[in-house]
Amino acid sequence: MPHARSLASVVVLALSVLAGPAGAQTRGVLPAPDRRPGEGDGPFARLVLRGGIMIDGTGAPPVGPVDIVIEGDRIAEIRSVGAPGVPIPPERRPKPGDKELDVSGMYVLPGFVDGHGHIGGAAQGTPAEYVYKLWMAHGVTTVRDPGSGNGVDWTLRERQRSARNAIVAPHLFVYVRPGMGWDRGVPTTPQAAREWVRFVAKKGVDGLKLTSYDPAVMAALIDEARKLGLGTQAHLAQTGVARMNGLAAARLGLGSLEHWYGLPEALFDAQTVQDFPDDYNYNDEYDRFGQAGRLWKQAAAPGSETWERVMDEFLRLDFTFEPTLTIYEATRDVMRARNADWHATYTLPSLWAFYQPNRENHGSFWYDWTTQDEIEWKNNFRIWMRFLNEYKNRGGRVCTGSDSGFIYKLYGFDYIRELELLQEAGFHPLEVIRAATLCGAELLMKPKGQEPDFGILRPGARADLVVVPENPLHNLKVLYGTGTLKLNDRTGQVERVGGVRYTIKDGIIYDAHQLLADVARMVEAAKKAPVAASPQTPQPDDVP
Repeated sequence: MPHARSLASVVVLALSVLAGPAGAQTRGVLPAPDRRPGEGDGPFARLVLRGGIMIDGTGAPPVGPVDIVIEGDRIAEIRSVGAPGVPIPPERRPKPGDKELDVSGMYVLPGFVDGHGHIGGAAQGTPAEYVYKLWMAHGVTTVRDPGSGNGVDWTLRERQRSARNAIVAPHLFVYVRPGMGWDRGVPTTPQAAREWVRFVAKKGVDGLKLTSYDPAVMAALIDEARKLGLGTQAHLAQTGVARMNGLAAARLGLGSLEHWYGLPEALFDAQTVQDFPDDYNYNDEYDRFGQAGRLWKQAAAPGSETWERVMDEFLRLDFTFEPTLTIYEATRDVMRARNADWHATYTLPSLWAFYQPNRENHGSFWYDWTTQDEIEWKNNFRIWMRFLNEYKNRGGRVCTGSDSGFIYKLYGFDYIRELELLQEAGFHPLEVIRAATLCGAELLMKPKGQEPDFGILRPGARADLVVVPENPLHNLKVLYGTGTLKLNDRTGQVERVGGVRYTIKDGIIYDAHQLLADVARMVEAAKKAPVAASPQTPQPDDVP
Protein backbone atom coordinates (compact mmCIF):
# COMPACT_ATOMS: atom_id res chain seq x y z
CA MET A 1 0.00 0.00 0.00
CA PRO A 2 1.59 3.35 -1.01
CA HIS A 3 2.05 5.95 1.71
CA ALA A 4 -0.28 8.95 1.73
CA ARG A 5 2.73 11.27 2.07
CA SER A 6 4.32 9.96 -1.14
CA LEU A 7 1.04 10.31 -3.02
CA ALA A 8 0.57 13.83 -1.76
CA SER A 9 4.08 14.82 -2.81
CA VAL A 10 3.51 13.44 -6.28
CA VAL A 11 0.30 15.44 -6.73
CA VAL A 12 1.78 18.66 -5.40
CA LEU A 13 4.83 18.24 -7.65
CA ALA A 14 2.66 17.46 -10.66
CA LEU A 15 0.43 20.48 -10.17
CA SER A 16 3.41 22.72 -9.50
CA VAL A 17 5.08 21.60 -12.73
CA LEU A 18 1.86 22.22 -14.62
CA ALA A 19 1.10 25.60 -13.13
CA GLY A 20 4.66 26.92 -12.85
CA PRO A 21 5.50 30.39 -11.53
CA ALA A 22 2.40 32.56 -11.17
CA GLY A 23 0.35 29.90 -12.95
CA ALA A 24 2.25 30.05 -16.26
CA GLN A 25 1.38 27.03 -18.39
CA THR A 26 3.81 24.37 -19.50
CA ARG A 27 2.73 21.64 -21.89
CA GLY A 28 4.04 18.74 -19.85
CA VAL A 29 2.11 16.16 -17.88
CA LEU A 30 4.02 14.33 -15.17
CA PRO A 31 4.65 10.68 -16.17
CA ALA A 32 3.48 7.97 -13.85
CA PRO A 33 5.82 7.01 -11.02
CA ASP A 34 7.30 3.52 -10.94
CA ARG A 35 5.09 0.89 -9.32
CA ARG A 36 5.43 1.03 -5.57
CA PRO A 37 5.51 -1.98 -3.24
CA GLY A 38 1.99 -3.30 -2.79
CA GLU A 39 0.71 -1.96 -6.10
CA GLY A 40 -0.38 -5.12 -7.85
CA ASP A 41 0.20 -8.76 -6.96
CA GLY A 42 1.88 -11.04 -9.47
CA PRO A 43 2.23 -12.23 -12.12
CA PHE A 44 2.28 -15.84 -10.98
CA ALA A 45 3.50 -19.05 -12.52
CA ARG A 46 -0.05 -20.33 -11.95
CA LEU A 47 -2.98 -18.17 -10.82
CA VAL A 48 -6.44 -19.74 -10.49
CA LEU A 49 -9.71 -17.81 -10.29
CA ARG A 50 -12.24 -20.15 -8.68
CA GLY A 51 -15.98 -20.28 -9.27
CA GLY A 52 -16.62 -17.17 -11.32
CA ILE A 53 -19.38 -16.46 -13.83
CA MET A 54 -17.78 -15.70 -17.19
CA ILE A 55 -18.90 -13.11 -19.75
CA ASP A 56 -16.38 -13.75 -22.52
CA GLY A 57 -16.76 -10.58 -24.63
CA THR A 58 -18.12 -12.19 -27.79
CA GLY A 59 -21.79 -11.62 -27.05
CA ALA A 60 -22.20 -15.12 -25.62
CA PRO A 61 -24.34 -15.43 -22.48
CA PRO A 62 -22.80 -15.88 -19.03
CA VAL A 63 -21.37 -19.27 -18.11
CA GLY A 64 -20.55 -20.41 -14.59
CA PRO A 65 -19.20 -21.52 -12.33
CA VAL A 66 -15.88 -21.65 -14.16
CA ASP A 67 -12.30 -21.85 -12.98
CA ILE A 68 -9.84 -19.74 -14.97
CA VAL A 69 -6.17 -20.68 -14.94
CA ILE A 70 -3.62 -17.98 -15.73
CA GLU A 71 0.04 -18.82 -16.28
CA GLY A 72 2.24 -15.74 -16.34
CA ASP A 73 0.48 -13.16 -18.49
CA ARG A 74 -1.73 -15.61 -20.44
CA ILE A 75 -4.97 -17.47 -19.88
CA ALA A 76 -4.05 -21.14 -19.91
CA GLU A 77 -7.42 -22.80 -19.27
CA ILE A 78 -11.08 -22.01 -18.72
CA ARG A 79 -12.99 -24.92 -17.25
CA SER A 80 -16.68 -25.20 -16.49
CA VAL A 81 -16.77 -26.87 -13.09
CA GLY A 82 -20.41 -27.42 -12.24
CA ALA A 83 -23.91 -26.01 -12.00
CA PRO A 84 -25.13 -22.96 -10.07
CA GLY A 85 -26.32 -23.52 -6.52
CA VAL A 86 -24.76 -26.94 -5.93
CA PRO A 87 -21.36 -27.91 -4.50
CA ILE A 88 -18.55 -28.16 -7.03
CA PRO A 89 -16.99 -31.67 -7.16
CA PRO A 90 -13.29 -31.25 -6.35
CA GLU A 91 -12.30 -33.69 -9.11
CA ARG A 92 -13.74 -31.35 -11.75
CA ARG A 93 -11.49 -28.47 -10.80
CA PRO A 94 -8.04 -27.65 -12.21
CA LYS A 95 -5.10 -28.39 -9.96
CA PRO A 96 -4.13 -25.73 -7.36
CA GLY A 97 -2.14 -22.67 -8.28
CA ASP A 98 0.62 -20.66 -6.66
CA LYS A 99 -2.06 -18.05 -6.04
CA GLU A 100 -5.82 -18.54 -5.88
CA LEU A 101 -8.72 -16.09 -5.84
CA ASP A 102 -12.16 -17.19 -4.71
CA VAL A 103 -14.47 -15.30 -7.05
CA SER A 104 -17.50 -17.50 -6.42
CA GLY A 105 -20.63 -15.81 -7.72
CA MET A 106 -18.66 -12.88 -9.11
CA TYR A 107 -18.66 -11.92 -12.78
CA VAL A 108 -15.44 -12.15 -14.77
CA LEU A 109 -15.12 -10.14 -17.99
CA PRO A 110 -12.31 -9.24 -20.39
CA GLY A 111 -10.50 -6.01 -19.58
CA PHE A 112 -12.23 -3.00 -21.10
CA VAL A 113 -10.85 -1.04 -24.07
CA ASP A 114 -11.16 2.75 -24.10
CA GLY A 115 -10.50 3.65 -27.72
CA HIS A 116 -10.48 7.39 -27.08
CA GLY A 117 -8.67 8.25 -23.86
CA HIS A 118 -6.38 11.24 -23.32
CA ILE A 119 -3.62 10.66 -20.75
CA GLY A 120 -4.34 13.75 -18.69
CA GLY A 121 -3.77 17.32 -19.74
CA ALA A 122 -1.63 20.26 -18.72
CA ALA A 123 -4.63 22.57 -18.87
CA GLN A 124 -6.58 20.36 -16.48
CA GLY A 125 -3.72 19.64 -14.09
CA THR A 126 -4.24 15.88 -14.38
CA PRO A 127 -1.01 13.86 -13.97
CA ALA A 128 -0.74 10.45 -15.60
CA GLU A 129 -0.90 8.48 -12.35
CA TYR A 130 -4.28 10.01 -11.54
CA VAL A 131 -5.68 9.16 -14.95
CA TYR A 132 -4.24 5.64 -15.12
CA LYS A 133 -5.55 4.65 -11.70
CA LEU A 134 -9.04 5.90 -12.47
CA TRP A 135 -9.04 3.84 -15.67
CA MET A 136 -7.67 0.73 -13.99
CA ALA A 137 -10.09 1.03 -11.07
CA HIS A 138 -12.91 0.74 -13.62
CA GLY A 139 -11.50 -2.28 -15.42
CA VAL A 140 -9.97 -0.41 -18.35
CA THR A 141 -6.83 -2.35 -19.30
CA THR A 142 -6.23 -0.97 -22.82
CA VAL A 143 -6.38 2.65 -24.00
CA ARG A 144 -5.81 4.35 -27.33
CA ASP A 145 -4.53 7.90 -26.79
CA PRO A 146 -5.93 9.97 -29.69
CA GLY A 147 -3.32 12.55 -30.57
CA SER A 148 -0.83 11.80 -27.79
CA GLY A 149 -1.08 15.38 -26.61
CA ASN A 150 1.77 15.00 -24.12
CA GLY A 151 4.20 14.38 -26.99
CA VAL A 152 5.17 11.48 -29.22
CA ASP A 153 8.25 10.41 -27.30
CA TRP A 154 6.55 10.92 -23.92
CA THR A 155 3.65 8.66 -24.86
CA LEU A 156 5.91 6.04 -26.44
CA ARG A 157 7.94 5.89 -23.22
CA GLU A 158 4.76 5.47 -21.18
CA ARG A 159 3.61 2.71 -23.54
CA GLN A 160 6.90 0.88 -23.02
CA ARG A 161 6.80 1.30 -19.24
CA SER A 162 3.24 -0.01 -19.16
CA ALA A 163 4.15 -2.98 -21.35
CA ARG A 164 6.87 -3.86 -18.81
CA ASN A 165 4.39 -3.24 -15.97
CA ALA A 166 6.85 -0.79 -14.50
CA ILE A 167 3.89 1.52 -13.82
CA VAL A 168 0.26 1.04 -12.84
CA ALA A 169 -1.36 1.73 -16.19
CA PRO A 170 -3.41 0.18 -18.98
CA HIS A 171 -1.77 -1.01 -22.17
CA LEU A 172 -1.35 2.04 -24.42
CA PHE A 173 -1.79 2.52 -28.16
CA VAL A 174 -0.05 5.66 -29.39
CA TYR A 175 -1.86 7.66 -32.10
CA VAL A 176 -0.35 10.99 -33.17
CA ARG A 177 -1.46 14.10 -35.05
CA PRO A 178 0.15 15.14 -38.36
CA GLY A 179 3.25 17.22 -37.82
CA MET A 180 4.02 15.86 -34.37
CA GLY A 181 7.57 14.76 -33.64
CA TRP A 182 9.41 16.68 -36.36
CA ASP A 183 10.26 20.33 -36.97
CA ARG A 184 8.56 20.86 -40.33
CA GLY A 185 5.07 21.63 -39.08
CA VAL A 186 1.78 20.10 -40.23
CA PRO A 187 2.16 18.58 -43.72
CA THR A 188 0.35 20.61 -46.38
CA THR A 189 1.20 18.53 -49.47
CA PRO A 190 0.71 14.84 -50.22
CA GLN A 191 4.48 14.33 -50.47
CA ALA A 192 5.12 15.93 -47.08
CA ALA A 193 2.26 13.92 -45.60
CA ARG A 194 3.80 10.64 -46.72
CA GLU A 195 7.23 11.68 -45.45
CA TRP A 196 5.83 12.51 -42.04
CA VAL A 197 3.93 9.21 -41.81
CA ARG A 198 7.14 7.30 -42.60
CA PHE A 199 8.96 9.42 -39.99
CA VAL A 200 6.56 8.61 -37.13
CA ALA A 201 6.24 4.98 -38.22
CA LYS A 202 9.97 4.59 -37.62
CA LYS A 203 9.46 5.96 -34.13
CA GLY A 204 7.06 3.09 -33.47
CA VAL A 205 3.67 4.78 -33.17
CA ASP A 206 0.51 2.71 -33.60
CA GLY A 207 -1.51 5.10 -35.70
CA LEU A 208 -2.65 8.58 -36.69
CA LYS A 209 -5.24 10.95 -35.22
CA LEU A 210 -6.58 13.02 -38.12
CA THR A 211 -8.97 15.89 -38.70
CA SER A 212 -10.48 17.26 -41.93
CA TYR A 213 -7.39 17.94 -44.04
CA ASP A 214 -7.46 18.91 -47.69
CA PRO A 215 -8.63 15.83 -49.62
CA ALA A 216 -5.29 15.14 -51.35
CA VAL A 217 -3.38 15.41 -48.06
CA MET A 218 -5.96 13.27 -46.25
CA ALA A 219 -5.71 10.61 -48.95
CA ALA A 220 -1.90 10.55 -48.68
CA LEU A 221 -1.93 10.32 -44.87
CA ILE A 222 -4.39 7.42 -44.83
CA ASP A 223 -2.82 5.56 -47.72
CA GLU A 224 0.71 5.77 -46.34
CA ALA A 225 -0.52 4.73 -42.89
CA ARG A 226 -2.28 1.71 -44.39
CA LYS A 227 0.88 0.65 -46.25
CA LEU A 228 2.88 0.79 -43.02
CA GLY A 229 0.36 -1.03 -40.84
CA LEU A 230 -0.71 2.04 -38.88
CA GLY A 231 -4.27 2.66 -37.77
CA THR A 232 -6.21 5.85 -38.45
CA GLN A 233 -8.92 7.60 -36.48
CA ALA A 234 -10.44 11.02 -37.18
CA HIS A 235 -12.25 13.80 -35.45
CA LEU A 236 -13.52 15.53 -38.58
CA ALA A 237 -13.66 19.13 -37.44
CA GLN A 238 -16.66 21.20 -38.46
CA THR A 239 -14.28 23.56 -40.25
CA GLY A 240 -13.44 20.87 -42.80
CA VAL A 241 -16.42 18.55 -43.20
CA ALA A 242 -17.77 20.44 -46.22
CA ARG A 243 -14.86 18.91 -48.15
CA MET A 244 -14.17 15.80 -46.07
CA ASN A 245 -17.20 14.24 -44.43
CA GLY A 246 -17.30 10.85 -42.76
CA LEU A 247 -18.17 8.88 -45.87
CA ALA A 248 -15.51 10.60 -47.97
CA ALA A 249 -12.91 9.75 -45.32
CA ALA A 250 -14.15 6.15 -45.07
CA ARG A 251 -13.78 5.77 -48.84
CA LEU A 252 -10.13 6.79 -48.47
CA GLY A 253 -9.63 3.97 -45.94
CA LEU A 254 -10.06 5.76 -42.60
CA GLY A 255 -10.24 3.27 -39.75
CA SER A 256 -12.71 4.87 -37.35
CA LEU A 257 -14.76 8.02 -36.95
CA GLU A 258 -14.48 9.58 -33.50
CA HIS A 259 -17.49 11.41 -32.05
CA TRP A 260 -19.90 11.99 -34.95
CA TYR A 261 -18.80 15.07 -36.88
CA GLY A 262 -18.94 14.27 -40.58
CA LEU A 263 -21.64 11.61 -40.24
CA PRO A 264 -24.75 13.84 -40.40
CA GLU A 265 -23.05 15.76 -43.22
CA ALA A 266 -22.69 12.48 -45.14
CA LEU A 267 -26.48 12.14 -44.75
CA PHE A 268 -27.38 15.56 -46.14
CA ASP A 269 -29.87 15.33 -49.01
CA ALA A 270 -31.25 18.88 -49.14
CA GLN A 271 -28.06 20.90 -48.57
CA THR A 272 -24.27 20.57 -48.69
CA VAL A 273 -23.25 22.52 -45.58
CA GLN A 274 -24.59 22.82 -42.05
CA ASP A 275 -27.24 25.51 -41.60
CA PHE A 276 -24.94 27.91 -39.74
CA PRO A 277 -26.45 31.17 -38.42
CA ASP A 278 -24.95 34.25 -40.03
CA ASP A 279 -23.25 35.29 -36.76
CA TYR A 280 -21.72 31.83 -36.11
CA ASN A 281 -18.06 31.73 -35.01
CA TYR A 282 -16.37 28.34 -34.60
CA ASN A 283 -13.99 29.76 -31.97
CA ASP A 284 -16.97 30.63 -29.78
CA GLU A 285 -17.53 27.41 -27.85
CA TYR A 286 -21.20 28.22 -27.30
CA ASP A 287 -21.73 28.56 -31.07
CA ARG A 288 -19.75 25.42 -31.75
CA PHE A 289 -21.63 23.15 -29.36
CA GLY A 290 -24.98 24.90 -29.48
CA GLN A 291 -25.24 24.56 -33.26
CA ALA A 292 -23.82 21.04 -33.23
CA GLY A 293 -26.89 20.10 -31.21
CA ARG A 294 -29.06 21.21 -34.11
CA LEU A 295 -27.22 19.23 -36.76
CA TRP A 296 -28.75 15.73 -36.86
CA LYS A 297 -32.22 17.10 -37.67
CA GLN A 298 -30.70 18.58 -40.86
CA ALA A 299 -29.67 15.12 -42.09
CA ALA A 300 -31.78 12.68 -44.09
CA ALA A 301 -34.59 11.12 -42.08
CA PRO A 302 -34.12 7.66 -40.55
CA GLY A 303 -35.23 4.98 -42.97
CA SER A 304 -35.05 7.29 -45.98
CA GLU A 305 -33.33 6.31 -49.21
CA THR A 306 -30.30 8.45 -48.34
CA TRP A 307 -30.12 7.02 -44.80
CA GLU A 308 -30.16 3.46 -46.17
CA ARG A 309 -27.69 4.15 -48.97
CA VAL A 310 -25.14 5.83 -46.70
CA MET A 311 -25.39 3.14 -44.03
CA ASP A 312 -25.01 0.41 -46.66
CA GLU A 313 -21.82 1.99 -47.97
CA PHE A 314 -20.30 2.32 -44.49
CA LEU A 315 -21.09 -1.36 -43.94
CA ARG A 316 -19.46 -2.38 -47.25
CA LEU A 317 -16.36 -0.44 -46.21
CA ASP A 318 -16.23 -2.34 -42.88
CA PHE A 319 -16.10 1.02 -41.13
CA THR A 320 -16.00 1.56 -37.35
CA PHE A 321 -17.79 4.21 -35.32
CA GLU A 322 -16.51 5.23 -31.91
CA PRO A 323 -19.20 7.67 -30.83
CA THR A 324 -17.99 8.84 -27.39
CA LEU A 325 -21.61 9.60 -26.49
CA THR A 326 -20.63 10.36 -22.92
CA ILE A 327 -18.51 13.41 -23.70
CA TYR A 328 -21.56 15.19 -25.14
CA GLU A 329 -24.03 14.11 -22.49
CA ALA A 330 -23.80 17.27 -20.40
CA THR A 331 -25.22 19.19 -23.35
CA ARG A 332 -28.59 17.53 -22.75
CA ASP A 333 -28.50 17.79 -18.94
CA VAL A 334 -25.64 19.85 -17.57
CA MET A 335 -26.97 19.70 -14.00
CA ARG A 336 -26.73 15.89 -14.01
CA ALA A 337 -23.12 15.92 -15.22
CA ARG A 338 -22.10 18.67 -12.81
CA ASN A 339 -23.53 16.87 -9.79
CA ALA A 340 -22.35 13.32 -10.50
CA ASP A 341 -21.67 11.21 -7.39
CA TRP A 342 -17.92 11.00 -7.92
CA HIS A 343 -16.83 14.62 -8.28
CA ALA A 344 -16.51 15.45 -4.59
CA THR A 345 -14.07 12.64 -3.86
CA TYR A 346 -12.31 11.89 -7.13
CA THR A 347 -12.17 15.08 -9.25
CA LEU A 348 -9.02 17.13 -8.83
CA PRO A 349 -9.66 20.80 -7.97
CA SER A 350 -7.71 21.94 -11.05
CA LEU A 351 -9.93 19.78 -13.26
CA TRP A 352 -13.06 21.05 -11.51
CA ALA A 353 -11.92 24.64 -12.12
CA PHE A 354 -11.31 23.82 -15.79
CA TYR A 355 -14.90 22.60 -16.19
CA GLN A 356 -16.48 25.85 -14.98
CA PRO A 357 -18.09 28.34 -17.43
CA ASN A 358 -15.25 30.04 -19.26
CA ARG A 359 -14.96 31.45 -22.77
CA GLU A 360 -11.42 30.15 -23.22
CA ASN A 361 -11.37 26.64 -21.74
CA HIS A 362 -12.50 24.00 -24.20
CA GLY A 363 -15.90 22.49 -23.38
CA SER A 364 -16.66 25.08 -20.68
CA PHE A 365 -19.44 26.78 -22.66
CA TRP A 366 -22.05 26.94 -19.90
CA TYR A 367 -22.12 30.72 -19.68
CA ASP A 368 -25.63 30.86 -21.23
CA TRP A 369 -26.71 27.26 -21.78
CA THR A 370 -30.49 27.18 -22.12
CA THR A 371 -33.37 24.76 -21.75
CA GLN A 372 -33.82 24.92 -25.53
CA ASP A 373 -30.16 23.99 -26.06
CA GLU A 374 -30.69 20.88 -23.93
CA ILE A 375 -33.89 19.97 -25.79
CA GLU A 376 -32.08 20.25 -29.12
CA TRP A 377 -29.34 17.97 -27.88
CA LYS A 378 -31.82 15.43 -26.54
CA ASN A 379 -33.38 15.26 -30.00
CA ASN A 380 -29.87 15.08 -31.51
CA PHE A 381 -29.07 12.05 -29.35
CA ARG A 382 -32.24 10.23 -30.37
CA ILE A 383 -31.38 10.29 -34.07
CA TRP A 384 -27.66 9.63 -33.49
CA MET A 385 -28.43 6.66 -31.24
CA ARG A 386 -30.86 5.25 -33.79
CA PHE A 387 -28.14 5.30 -36.45
CA LEU A 388 -25.65 3.56 -34.15
CA ASN A 389 -28.09 0.86 -33.09
CA GLU A 390 -29.19 0.13 -36.67
CA TYR A 391 -25.58 0.06 -37.81
CA LYS A 392 -24.74 -2.47 -35.09
CA ASN A 393 -27.81 -4.56 -35.89
CA ARG A 394 -26.75 -4.80 -39.53
CA GLY A 395 -23.27 -6.04 -38.66
CA GLY A 396 -21.38 -2.77 -38.26
CA ARG A 397 -18.73 -2.18 -35.63
CA VAL A 398 -19.51 0.34 -32.86
CA CYS A 399 -16.84 0.51 -30.14
CA THR A 400 -16.41 2.40 -26.88
CA GLY A 401 -14.40 5.51 -26.09
CA SER A 402 -14.86 8.18 -23.45
CA ASP A 403 -12.72 11.28 -24.23
CA SER A 404 -12.89 12.20 -20.55
CA GLY A 405 -11.19 15.21 -19.00
CA PHE A 406 -13.59 17.74 -20.52
CA ILE A 407 -17.23 18.78 -20.10
CA TYR A 408 -17.64 17.45 -16.51
CA LYS A 409 -16.52 13.97 -17.60
CA LEU A 410 -14.11 12.05 -15.36
CA TYR A 411 -11.72 9.30 -16.41
CA GLY A 412 -12.95 5.78 -15.67
CA PHE A 413 -16.30 6.82 -14.27
CA ASP A 414 -17.49 8.25 -17.55
CA TYR A 415 -16.16 5.30 -19.49
CA ILE A 416 -18.81 3.33 -17.60
CA ARG A 417 -21.34 6.02 -18.48
CA GLU A 418 -20.54 5.36 -22.16
CA LEU A 419 -21.67 1.77 -21.62
CA GLU A 420 -24.95 2.94 -20.14
CA LEU A 421 -25.53 5.27 -23.09
CA LEU A 422 -25.03 2.43 -25.56
CA GLN A 423 -27.69 0.48 -23.69
CA GLU A 424 -29.95 3.54 -23.97
CA ALA A 425 -29.27 3.49 -27.72
CA GLY A 426 -30.75 -0.01 -27.89
CA PHE A 427 -27.75 -2.29 -27.34
CA HIS A 428 -28.38 -5.43 -25.29
CA PRO A 429 -26.04 -5.41 -22.26
CA LEU A 430 -24.09 -8.30 -23.86
CA GLU A 431 -23.68 -6.15 -26.98
CA VAL A 432 -22.48 -3.32 -24.76
CA ILE A 433 -19.84 -5.55 -23.17
CA ARG A 434 -18.76 -6.74 -26.63
CA ALA A 435 -18.44 -3.10 -27.77
CA ALA A 436 -16.26 -2.45 -24.70
CA THR A 437 -14.01 -5.47 -25.16
CA LEU A 438 -13.68 -7.50 -28.36
CA CYS A 439 -14.85 -4.69 -30.65
CA GLY A 440 -12.14 -2.34 -29.42
CA ALA A 441 -9.49 -5.04 -29.62
CA GLU A 442 -10.45 -5.86 -33.21
CA LEU A 443 -10.34 -2.18 -34.14
CA LEU A 444 -6.84 -1.72 -32.70
CA MET A 445 -5.37 -4.89 -34.21
CA LYS A 446 -6.99 -4.72 -37.65
CA PRO A 447 -4.39 -2.28 -39.10
CA LYS A 448 -1.63 -4.61 -37.96
CA GLY A 449 -3.26 -7.52 -39.80
CA GLN A 450 -3.52 -9.48 -36.56
CA GLU A 451 -6.28 -11.18 -34.63
CA PRO A 452 -6.62 -9.65 -31.16
CA ASP A 453 -5.23 -11.54 -28.18
CA PHE A 454 -7.12 -9.35 -25.72
CA GLY A 455 -10.73 -8.22 -25.35
CA ILE A 456 -11.85 -11.85 -25.11
CA LEU A 457 -11.63 -14.65 -22.54
CA ARG A 458 -10.02 -17.61 -24.28
CA PRO A 459 -7.03 -19.89 -23.60
CA GLY A 460 -4.01 -18.18 -25.11
CA ALA A 461 -5.41 -14.67 -24.70
CA ARG A 462 -3.67 -12.02 -22.66
CA ALA A 463 -4.65 -12.20 -18.99
CA ASP A 464 -6.53 -8.88 -18.84
CA LEU A 465 -9.71 -9.38 -16.82
CA VAL A 466 -12.26 -7.53 -14.72
CA VAL A 467 -13.87 -9.13 -11.63
CA VAL A 468 -17.15 -7.60 -10.43
CA PRO A 469 -19.19 -8.86 -7.43
CA GLU A 470 -22.54 -7.79 -8.94
CA ASN A 471 -24.12 -8.67 -12.29
CA PRO A 472 -23.36 -5.91 -14.84
CA LEU A 473 -25.92 -7.33 -17.27
CA HIS A 474 -28.63 -6.61 -14.73
CA ASN A 475 -27.32 -3.12 -13.99
CA LEU A 476 -24.29 -1.52 -15.63
CA LYS A 477 -24.18 0.96 -12.73
CA VAL A 478 -22.47 -1.70 -10.61
CA LEU A 479 -19.31 -1.01 -12.64
CA TYR A 480 -18.97 2.53 -11.25
CA GLY A 481 -16.33 2.95 -8.59
CA THR A 482 -19.00 4.58 -6.43
CA GLY A 483 -21.35 1.65 -7.04
CA THR A 484 -25.11 2.11 -6.92
CA LEU A 485 -27.90 2.05 -4.36
CA LYS A 486 -29.90 -1.13 -3.85
CA LEU A 487 -32.49 -2.21 -1.30
CA ASN A 488 -31.47 -5.23 0.75
CA ASP A 489 -34.80 -7.03 1.15
CA ARG A 490 -33.40 -9.19 3.95
CA THR A 491 -32.43 -6.25 6.16
CA GLY A 492 -34.79 -3.63 4.76
CA GLN A 493 -31.82 -1.28 4.38
CA VAL A 494 -30.70 0.59 1.28
CA GLU A 495 -27.06 -0.29 0.61
CA ARG A 496 -24.43 0.88 -1.83
CA VAL A 497 -23.29 -2.10 -3.89
CA GLY A 498 -20.99 -2.69 -6.78
CA GLY A 499 -17.71 -1.38 -8.03
CA VAL A 500 -15.02 -3.44 -9.73
CA ARG A 501 -13.29 -5.67 -7.17
CA TYR A 502 -10.18 -6.69 -9.12
CA THR A 503 -8.61 -5.53 -12.35
CA ILE A 504 -6.12 -8.06 -13.69
CA LYS A 505 -3.61 -6.89 -16.29
CA ASP A 506 -0.97 -9.23 -17.70
CA GLY A 507 -1.78 -11.63 -14.86
CA ILE A 508 -1.11 -8.97 -12.20
CA ILE A 509 -3.96 -8.52 -9.72
CA TYR A 510 -4.87 -4.94 -8.82
CA ASP A 511 -7.23 -4.15 -5.98
CA ALA A 512 -9.68 -1.66 -7.50
CA HIS A 513 -10.63 -0.35 -4.06
CA GLN A 514 -6.99 0.47 -3.35
CA LEU A 515 -6.63 2.26 -6.67
CA LEU A 516 -9.63 4.46 -5.88
CA ALA A 517 -8.33 5.13 -2.39
CA ASP A 518 -5.04 6.28 -3.91
CA VAL A 519 -6.91 8.68 -6.19
CA ALA A 520 -9.00 10.00 -3.30
CA ARG A 521 -5.80 10.78 -1.36
CA MET A 522 -4.34 12.53 -4.39
CA VAL A 523 -7.43 14.72 -4.66
CA GLU A 524 -7.41 15.49 -0.93
CA ALA A 525 -3.73 16.45 -1.09
CA ALA A 526 -4.35 18.69 -4.09
CA LYS A 527 -7.19 20.46 -2.28
CA LYS A 528 -4.77 21.35 0.52
CA ALA A 529 -1.91 22.40 -1.79
CA PRO A 530 -1.46 26.14 -2.48
CA VAL A 531 -1.29 25.74 -6.26
CA ALA A 532 -2.69 28.19 -8.80
CA ALA A 533 -5.70 27.23 -10.91
CA SER A 534 -4.97 25.42 -14.16
CA PRO A 535 -4.67 27.57 -17.30
CA GLN A 536 -6.17 27.25 -20.74
CA THR A 537 -6.90 24.28 -22.94
CA PRO A 538 -4.95 22.89 -25.91
CA GLN A 539 -6.19 23.70 -29.39
CA PRO A 540 -9.77 22.63 -30.19
CA ASP A 541 -8.76 19.95 -32.71
CA ASP A 542 -7.12 18.00 -29.88
CA VAL A 543 -10.45 17.36 -28.18
CA PRO A 544 -14.15 16.94 -28.93
